[in-house]
Amino acid sequence: MKIYTVAKGSTSFDGLKRGERDEPKPGAGQALVRMRAASLNFRDLAIVSGKYIRGPVTQDTIPLSDGAGEVVAVGAGVRTLKVGDRVVATFTQGRPPDALGSPLDGVLTEFAAFDEDGLLKIPPHMSFEEASTLPCAGVTAWNALMHGKTLRAGETVLTLGTGGVSIVTLQLAKIAGARVIITSSSDEKLERARKLGADETINYKQHPDWEKKVLELTGGQGADHVVELGGVGTLPHSYQAVGFGGEIALIGVMTRPDGDLSPYPLMFKGATLRGIFVGAREHFEGLMRAVGVNELKPVIDRTFTFDQAVEAFKYLKSAQHFGKVVIKI
Repeated sequence: MKIYTVAKGSTSFDGLKRGERDEPKPGAGQALVRMRAASLNFRDLAIVSGKYIRGPVTQDTIPLSDGAGEVVAVGAGVRTLKVGDRVVATFTQGRPPDALGSPLDGVLTEFAAFDEDGLLKIPPHMSFEEASTLPCAGVTAWNALMHGKTLRAGETVLTLGTGGVSIVTLQLAKIAGARVIITSSSDEKLERARKLGADETINYKQHPDWEKKVLELTGGQGADHVVELGGVGTLPHSYQAVGFGGEIALIGVMTRPDGDLSPYPLMFKGATLRGIFVGAREHFEGLMRAVGVNELKPVIDRTFTFDQAVEAFKYLKSAQHFGKVVIKI
């Protein structure tokens, strides 16, 4: 079967190699999936460049955590899946940190075997490409909004940027009846966000102290939920933008430290900073119920062929995307 691997010790795109492996066979309690689509996350760039949590990969590893396909065989004891089922893989297989793409082999491959509880069925209205966008970005957004301080109708959500997590955050928040403020350095992307339902937009290039704009737009109250995708470089701004009793869901690692990272501003507001590392199967199940009932369609910016996988990685790195970048397998 055709695969891609991140070579042992990889620190650049030169380490992303195309190759061949024998097709796996499903063991007891497993299903073999013919992968049809995979989507990329910022995490995948970090893995290829050797800058992910544990440094460069220690063995050749199939990349990407997010993939969808159809079951083509099942092992002994499988009860909830059958041949022909359309499925999407969970980000972690078992217990964290056993995540696909690192340290486990990921989904940029023609076939992959998964434990039965590492797969969920895809809602009928969704394509393989759309479903492949959910395991990391979708679950992360769902965890940020629906766990911890649970989002309620009428509350204000601030989400940073227009990448995969931020756009699905916008979609889920609107389903829940929230008011959404979104930031970007591109007026064109902000206009697209408005068409998806964003109530307010802020160009952070034009407003470098964008937290002041958030306070202005909320009558000085601040946001009830801040989906913090920038990381340490934007945290000082988010401390000021969050409202009394609000919550900052810390997800991103995309900016360098800038300013005072002391959490003291949260104390005076009774606000919370909660770290988010995607989520568990239970989070994904909740997301899939909401997606199915509301027939949510994830936003795909661009789809690449399997042969164009390296180009897909480079496109994600360029930060031109709005929503998700997908590879069709």
